[in-house]
Amino acid sequence: MSSPHNAAPYYFVPGPSRWPMAGGFSMLATMAGAAGWVNGASWGPGVCIAGILAMLVVLYFWFGDAIGESESGQYSARIDSSYRWSMSWFIFSEVMFFGAFFGALFYARAISMPWLSDLDHKVIWPDFAGHWGNIGPAGTVESFNTMGPFPIPTINTALLLTSGVTLTIAHHALRAGHRAQTAIWLFATILLGAVFMGFQAYEYHHAYTELNLKLTSGIYGSTFFMLTGFHGFHVTMGAIMLSVVLYRVLKGHFTPEHHFAFEGAAWYWHFVDVVWLGLYVVVYWL
Repeated sequence: MSSPHNAAPYYFVPGPSRWPMAGGFSMLATMAGAAGWVNGASWGPGVCIAGILAMLVVLYFWFGDAIGESESGQYSARIDSSYRWSMSWFIFSEVMFFGAFFGALFYARAISMPWLSDLDHKVIWPDFAGHWGNIGPAGTVESFNTMGPFPIPTINTALLLTSGVTLTIAHHALRAGHRAQTAIWLFATILLGAVFMGFQAYEYHHAYTELNLKLTSGIYGSTFFMLTGFHGFHVTMGAIMLSVVLYRVLKGHFTPEHHFAFEGAAWYWHFVDVVWLGLYVVVYWL
């Protein structure tokens, strides 16, 4: 938000927009196509991909309208507060999202496995081993090797922690009015995120081809890929957000006093960093 708050109306109310309805239809097409896809319908892939592309178009124009409203001076301090609360609740919902997966991991590892391997259940499943990374009762899951913390997960931890530092430097540069430094450090953050995703893709290839660790590898495989996969998706989304912010910085948007788009993307990125630290300890070390 680059315009002074005192030049804006008391509370800006946008006019009627086509984008909410268009977004709803695109999400409906995406989910219907995905349902058809997993059930083997020939039309499923095409409808799903069309829905995703339509949603991207909607987001492009919808956010473009919001940016135009902000840059034209229509957003006051009250709108700024609304955006901050909205972003805060969105990140809270993401905390709950990952909390569910961490909870599933804890339940399977600390409650279900000891229970299934106790004396009473030895009669039913005598060959069940109550160690994490097990192959299920009577070997119902193909043998696989678990993923350790070295070297790629540890390298990725260093990359994300460094990206948090570079993003903070970029924020301080923007607040000081140093636009060129902001762009440089912001680009470095995005680049570190891209390298992180490259290493994760390599890790997945290594897991499937050399460790025989797959999404179908019992509770270990499903929790491993769900946690790391969704985190990787969030890193990708965060990098896209920061790329949009970088483009806006280069276009001359934002001022040292008003730049919530930058701050909101930074909040999200730091949240992703914190989630990774928990994931690094729980999934790779314990």
